[in-house]
Amino acid sequence: MSETRLAELDAALPGLARRIRVLDAIAWPDGIEERFLADWHAGRPKLPDVSLKPRDHGTEIEALETLANQCDSGHPAGAFLAATARSYAFAGHMLGAIGTPAFTDYSARLYQRPDHYYERQKMTPLDAARFFLETTDALLDSRQIPATEADIPAEDFAAWMRTEVDRFFGPGQVRVVLDPDLASKAIAGATRIRLRASARFSELDKAQLLQHEAFVHVGTALNGRAQPRLTSLALGAPRTTLTQEGIAMLAELLTGSIDIQRLRRIALRVVAVQQALDGADFIEVFKGFLEAGQSEEESFRSTQRVFRGTDVRGGGAFTKDACYVIGMLGVHTLLRVAVRDNRPELLRQLFAGRLTAGDVVRLAPLFESGWLVQPRFVPPWAADLRRLAATLAFSAFVGRIKLDVVSLERFVELEEE
Repeated sequence: MSETRLAELDAALPGLARRIRVLDAIAWPDGIEERFLADWHAGRPKLPDVSLKPRDHGTEIEALETLANQCDSGHPAGAFLAATARSYAFAGHMLGAIGTPAFTDYSARLYQRPDHYYERQKMTPLDAARFFLETTDALLDSRQIPATEADIPAEDFAAWMRTEVDRFFGPGQVRVVLDPDLASKAIAGATRIRLRASARFSELDKAQLLQHEAFVHVGTALNGRAQPRLTSLALGAPRTTLTQEGIAMLAELLTGSIDIQRLRRIALRVVAVQQALDGADFIEVFKGFLEAGQSEEESFRSTQRVFRGTDVRGGGAFTKDACYVIGMLGVHTLLRVAVRDNRPELLRQLFAGRLTAGDVVRLAPLFESGWLVQPRFVPPWAADLRRLAATLAFSAFVGRIKLDVVSLERFVELEEE
């Protein structure tokens, strides 16, 4: 593939991809939360009345498939463009199936299912989520860990975050805005971070959202935009979601920014997706979040995430929330293997754009030759390879210690032997 043709395809892809807006297409109309909670308080809970229309992306799908077929898959950049184009085409098919069982099938292909079995690891994302919940249940039941106070208004939190992103990216490069209709507490694009206007934030949210939304999601998008030869690296294609969320979750973990409640929320969503797939309806999943200790508002919004684009009577789900746990484990494993194989450069290149774990390996020769440029914005925890390598080397070994053969009493016995 010639440089000129590659540049033409790279320039054409963003315009096609941006017409397929997954979260916008499956967002619920205003007022549903208020009606549901009013019925709940009145003691007569009703399933939300949501009617979303399928999106016809036939024209875009055809154009994306044509673009993919024109790429030289023998060239790493050509393979990236083809895979990215097909990822958006597949998401287009999913949006054309909104409200039908096929929506769930497409979603599972894009984002995995919680019960997807990883043969080599002998585990599923659901296994990991349940382990986290079982482990933290005991800690919370003992009342040894205090509850997290969320008492910072969104306006004050936004003002704090603006200062932090200006310090990292430069003044005015990234906007922080309030959005009254946001289902999540926060969501990031390339140059804008949106915060839910009605939310109240905690001190723990500061580091968590800064690491997750700003340093990872915004940073990788801006680094992708800065590539002189492959600007499509800035696209948040559905195929990159698992790795993107994995990096962001790992960032929270390695910087000590994740707390027990945050970890439980992520794990609960994985379990909730599986419950919906197994037939639980909206009210049943909502009750599950309530029983786990979430507020009514957070329980509604967590349940809403699961049922976007699907039937609230159960049997289907938008499976994106399964990405977070398995993505974190996958990226952590990628980094450990990179250290083991003496490939530390891959740790930094992970931030060069919105990439999958496979892209990082596939595109490595282009970074080595200088065809792709190294990322400018790299979080502090990943920029210092000396510290990160030490952490990963330790975790690679400590993972071999079998906890099932160790008890607290054993430490006493060892000293007495």
